[in-house]
Amino acid sequence: MIIPVRCFTCGKVIADKWEAFNERVGKGENPARVLDSMGIERYCCRRIFLSHVDLVGESLKFSVTDKEGKI
Repeated sequence: MIIPVRCFTCGKVIADKWEAFNERVGKGENPARVLDSMGIERYCCRRIFLSHVDLVGESLKFSVTDKEGKI
């Protein structure tokens, strides 16, 4: 659903880099080069960035709140 705060394997903090990565890749940059320039070298951390699918927007479509935002 959301990017994990830390890498599952090595424990390195990665969540703070997700927005910048997502923005640069969205503009058409090569994901491998973006990760290299951001200093993300470990393959365990790289796999999280490359395989993550952001589903928060999809799940919000099915929210159980009324028009005023109350449950």
